[in-house]
Amino acid sequence: MRLLPATLLTALAATAFSLSAHAATQAQIDAFVDRLKSGDLDTNVLLYPNADRRIAFAHTNAWMPTRPLYPSASPYALETKINDDLLSVTYTVDGETFTVADLLSREPLMGMAVVDGNTIKLEHYAADHGPESTWISFSVTKSFTSTLIGAAIKDGFIGSVDDKVEDYLPRLKGSDYGRVTLKNILQMSSGIAWNEDYTDPESDVSVAGTLQGVALTDYLSKLPQKHKPGTVFNYNTAESNLLGEVLRAAIGNSAADYMNAKIWQGFGMEHAANWLQSAPFAGETGGCCISASIRDYARLGIFVKNGGVNASGESILPENWMRNATTPSNSFEGYGYKWWLQGNGAFMAAGIFGQYIYIDPTNDVVISVHSNAPAAVDTNYHAHVDAAMAALAASFGAR
Repeated sequence: MRLLPATLLTALAATAFSLSAHAATQAQIDAFVDRLKSGDLDTNVLLYPNADRRIAFAHTNAWMPTRPLYPSASPYALETKINDDLLSVTYTVDGETFTVADLLSREPLMGMAVVDGNTIKLEHYAADHGPESTWISFSVTKSFTSTLIGAAIKDGFIGSVDDKVEDYLPRLKGSDYGRVTLKNILQMSSGIAWNEDYTDPESDVSVAGTLQGVALTDYLSKLPQKHKPGTVFNYNTAESNLLGEVLRAAIGNSAADYMNAKIWQGFGMEHAANWLQSAPFAGETGGCCISASIRDYARLGIFVKNGGVNASGESILPENWMRNATTPSNSFEGYGYKWWLQGNGAFMAAGIFGQYIYIDPTNDVVISVHSNAPAAVDTNYHAHVDAAMAALAASFGAR
């Protein structure tokens, strides 16, 4: 996420925040913000050193503008019955066997919960993290922007996933992006050229990964069509931001307000959370960066596992939405409507640096993870978490 220096200074001046429990001290946060203002830190958070990421990821609202997601007065109830036997569950990485206890001892792991039905069976936090601590989700947010598109279809704001982007964003009319369908965007198969290299400061995601509004559509309208829509999968954060633009245009409201009504209040989240804006008073980043607690990550998983049923017992989603959302796309069998498909009916929302909501409807299990991995993707730590989550979920099938 890169900000232009002037935008960053405006954001820092306009941002107000409060500390979450078990977080960095106020002095540490103030020092971090001062380094941003002075230019000592790169404006791209993806390039921060490990210690700085640990502060930035826990306190997004200290250095970026955000919109609030409000805790429910009647949060969805979770019982706690810790099962220490889960610490002995084994998994394999590169031919070597490890236990869940080994994973929990790794420094990048900030928090983890395993929920069986509505019961927390394992819950673990780093020393400076806790049940009320918020943590940035990165692309986990994509899966829930997708879910809100489903809600907007149920509410009649959007016709169907076969509608074209330009039907809701007329400023893209005549462009390649305007002609693709919402389903193409949901499945990351627009066929438009895009570079998602997090280590390259000049890549599309580094330059335009948090753009919103006219800046986003201006950038996307100039990108060339490389493939026929619906035929080639290409991971693209901007397409989820574009989906956020479609959502806001369709509902005539902010995505955060819709999220508050439909899920944070509608289902019942326990803790205050926030959703990143690209600049003060701008729209939310549809492809990134809701910050929430580990238990509310889990509640999000339970919500979709149960078909989007709210506290009143009614689904906010069209009939068969989650079935369609977790059906392999034509362009990539491992991806649905911004959900990563794991086989045997399991699926997950995933974000860089090791953020996860793993959902296994067959075994009635949800696993939520906060991490500060040593790099954005494809580290040994990622391999450990992926293998451990699958092993933990499968362990409940042996009951």
